[in-house]
Amino acid sequence: MKKKRICSFLWSYYGYPTSTYEGLNVEAMRYINGRIMAQNDQKNLGELDIDYVGGVPDSGTPHAIGYANESHKPFARAFIKYTPTWSRSFMPARQTDRNKIAKMKQIPVYDLIKDKNLLFVDDSIVRGTQLRETVEFLYENGAKSVHMRSACPPIMFGCKFLNFSRSTSDMELIARRVIMDLEGEQGFEHIKEYSDGSTERGRKLRQTICEKLKFASLEFQSLDGIVEAIGMDKDDLCTYCWDGEE
Repeated sequence: MKKKRICSFLWSYYGYPTSTYEGLNVEAMRYINGRIMAQNDQKNLGELDIDYVGGVPDSGTPHAIGYANESHKPFARAFIKYTPTWSRSFMPARQTDRNKIAKMKQIPVYDLIKDKNLLFVDDSIVRGTQLRETVEFLYENGAKSVHMRSACPPIMFGCKFLNFSRSTSDMELIARRVIMDLEGEQGFEHIKEYSDGSTERGRKLRQTICEKLKFASLEFQSLDGIVEAIGMDKDDLCTYCWDGEE
């Protein structure tokens, strides 16, 4: 008999903030997730020179609030997403349309960007295209530095169950492309190491993505961390896109 496994993205990305799945509220999970990420940064990186913590709206925002509360860094919305006339940016079939919509929805708050060291939390990093444009937009508006945190581990496998993104090939995923650039196909034998920021391969993955997307620093939530934030046994959760386990 097959066992039911619930998509972890229901809490980290898909779910509406007021929704509760398996007795676990989406918004509350995201605060906990951000708190765990901040604890990891404090343990591994020490005190960061950050003026404001913000979320890439909308689903990145509660993760960022949790991060800010734990790190005691001020939370601020350095840019506002204008939503009344634009659909979800990942919905259009063409990448050029997705990029255009994502960019047009961003309205800067100059006083919170100019000459500031900013740390943003996004729900995930898939292709990286829109995130690169967001970071460029922040630098164009005067940011001194932009640090990035992903509220989930590196996405290594395209979803075969819910198709949460429009990726049609694993090689559209930025983590996969970086591994290919660094080691070729044999690098895919070491995906677990690349996912782990404490390993040499993991650090190289993060460094390379920083260079590609112009981040001052980058870290991902760990698999253990997001499972802890959700509060369910890992065996009851689908984590396929991160670890390839069905």
